[in-house]
Amino acid sequence: MATKAIFEGLVFDEFDRPAEVVYVGSDPCYVVDDDGFRRHIPAEQIDRQVLDSMRQSIEGHEDLLTDQTAKMLGQDDIFSRAIIEQQIRNLDQQFGNLMETGLPEELRSYLGMMGFRIRINVHGDVLEVEQPGMIADDGDEG
Repeated sequence: MATKAIFEGLVFDEFDRPAEVVYVGSDPCYVVDDDGFRRHIPAEQIDRQVLDSMRQSIEGHEDLLTDQTAKMLGQDDIFSRAIIEQQIRNLDQQFGNLMETGLPEELRSYLGMMGFRIRINVHGDVLEVEQPGMIADDGDEG
């Protein structure tokens, strides 16, 4: 069970209004305004949809991501590449850790400044995940 709202500050409703994060007991919820009714949607429900979307974007591009990450870190040797590749291949574990700890506030701020946004409806369905700079399939932009 999630202890943090991973994407706090990055979730918006259909009308581009930010979704507030509140806790119901120890469970974080994103709150959206449904014609004056404040709907509390468990953060885990939305966060898992977003992480699944990210996983789908990564699948099939592991080698490219390993290459680019190694170059970006200035660690383009065989051992560093093996460590990076292992981390990318263990996404379930990485995402599980995120569900417990959340993203650092500085990273969430950076993602927001770069245009990362999640749009949801009042039922907690993710309508869109804007990920500037992500690899697009089939030549699509975006």
